[in-house]
Order: sequence, then structure tokens, then C-alpha cells
Amino acid sequence: MTHREVINWLLTGDVSIKYQTFRDLLDEERKDLRDKIACEGWGYQFLSKRKSDGHWGKKFYEPKWTSTHYTLLDLRNLCIQPDSPLIKDSIKIILNKEKGPDGGVRPIGKEQKCDVCLNGMFLNYATYFKTKQERLHSIVDFILDQLMPDGGFNCQLNRSGAKHSSLHSTLSLLEGITEYEKNGYQYRLPELLKAKQSSVEFLLIHQLYLSDRTGKIINRDFLKLTYPGRWRYDILKALDYCQYAGLPWDQRMKPAMDMLLKKRKKEATWNMQAKHPGQMHFEMEKAGKPSRWNTLRALRVLKHYGLMGANS
Repeated sequence: MTHREVINWLLTGDVSIKYQTFRDLLDEERKDLRDKIACEGWGYQFLSKRKSDGHWGKKFYEPKWTSTHYTLLDLRNLCIQPDSPLIKDSIKIILNKEKGPDGGVRPIGKEQKCDVCLNGMFLNYATYFKTKQERLHSIVDFILDQLMPDGGFNCQLNRSGAKHSSLHSTLSLLEGITEYEKNGYQYRLPELLKAKQSSVEFLLIHQLYLSDRTGKIINRDFLKLTYPGRWRYDILKALDYCQYAGLPWDQRMKPAMDMLLKKRKKEATWNMQAKHPGQMHFEMEKAGKPSRWNTLRALRVLKHYGLMGANS
């Protein structure tokens, strides 16, 4: 397919894909499409699964991936309008009932210690949906307390004493901090921006998927392009973060970018390469088939870095 044909194919997808295609690839803000995300397609399907107690699934974090937590992350990534009263009410319920003794949301395990990766994801959607700043103070405090000496984050730090940051956790925190910054929040912002800078450097030291010591692939799952990513890391999710955050090109991105280009199919699309096991509300796309989510995200990465005409 030509580039125009790929764009047209994206525009035949779910309204959330249409909206983001216009916004990110055609530089056209379509409020009319964004308004429709809540009342048709995937957005409507997610919202229709909300129960009378304000939760999805069984409760805040159960089961994966139909819990309130991951459903709110899905809704944020659809780019649904952020002023939804139903979503705001669900976030209030979380903050009222799921705070841990260390200030984060969702105490996990017998010791009731919070998970920093989960709190990065929570900060992402809570700030996207315009939660009041004072309700997030303890979340920010908890996150900053979990920053590791190597510049990143690891959800095992306060639970089993991790010594090295995790790409999974670090990217989740970067997404949360960047959303916090974009939405104008100010509480401890300079410290968060410093953590963002060190976390980006942590990703770049690893060239987004390679060991900084051996140069070998850290985990081959990082090369599987999947959506939704949930808490899991992959190179497209990392590159899509880089474009969203407006990061300038860094030569250390090149191995991941080259790998992304190699995965482009002859039809100029990208496949959904894998699915994370677990329950789901419904299936957005099938594994092994051309993926609008992956194609949209890959194209906006290439657009941001001026590589739309690049060959694999």
C-alpha cells in the first residue's frame, strides 16, 4: 500500500484510531471524533462494562486485564475526552479506598507495600483525567521515594530489594511523569523532571532493549509488538513514548528504530505480533494480523523523527 492507502486504512478503524490518525499523522484536531469515543466503538464498550460500584472487573486490580486499573489505562490510551464524570468518579473511589500506608495506591502483599510501576500507570491516567493535584501528593511522594541510584525505577525495590532498575517499571513511570507535566501539575515538579531525565538516560544507555554491559538483547519479548502493552515493555511502546514526550533524536535509539523498520510488512503495515495472556473485556485486534494500533504508533514515531520515507 502507498502511504495514503495506509492512512485511509487507519481511517476505517475504530473512532479512537481515526481521531489519533487525524491528530498525529494529518495534523488535524478533530473534536467531533474525540467526542464520539465515549459513545461508540471500543470506548463505549469499555464504559459499558463499568459496574454500579464504580469498578470494572472484580475490583481495582483484579483480575488482569479487566480490572478498574487496566480499564482506565485503556480508556486513557484511546484518548477519550478527559472530562468523563463516570471515570472521574472511579478515580475518586480508588483514591478514597486504595491508598497504602506508604502513600501509593493499591497495597500489595502481606506487608502492604505499594508497587511503583502501578503508581506510574495510575499517575498517567489520573492526570490525564484531571484529578485534583492535592489528591496526588502522596502518590508523587511515593514515586520519588522509589527512584533508584541508576536513575530508573523497579517495582521490586521496596519489596525484595532490587539493585538495578527495570525497563518495564521505568517506562511506566516515564509515561506517568510526562502526563503529569503535560497537564500542568506543579507539586514537586522539578524533582519529577530530574527523575524523568535520569530515567530517559537509563533507557538510552540500554539502547531501548540491549544490555549496557554485554550489548545483548535483554529480553526477546521486548521485540514483540503488542497492544495493549499493560505494564510490559517493548521497543514500540518505548519509541512511542519518546515521540509523545517530544524527545530529540539520540543515536542510541537507532538499534530499536532499525528493528521497528524491519518489522514493517510489504503492505507498509505492522502486525499485532503477540497478546499478553489474561482476561479481556473484548478483543480489539487479533494476533498475527495487520494492526492499526501498531501501524498508527509506528508511523507517528517515524513522523516525529523525520523517517517517514525510511526503508527497512
